[in-house]
Amino acid sequence: MLARPDLDAGVAVWDDYLHLRDNPAGETQDLWQHEAGCGAWLVVTRDTVSHEISGVKLAADVKRTMGAVS
Repeated sequence: MLARPDLDAGVAVWDDYLHLRDNPAGETQDLWQHEAGCGAWLVVTRDTVSHEISGVKLAADVKRTMGAVS
């Protein structure tokens, strides 16, 4: 989890926070918005090496499932 900088942290710190991320090779999950269509938020499981998408779920369904587990 990223620690959000203080509001007065400075431009360089905010630039790092907004733009520098780990870029793991392999399977990852991303949050995408179907902006040009229905506007739904999606959890997309994809491979960063092959670009293959192996799964898509509605974020609302994932949130409900996670809420039921905790």
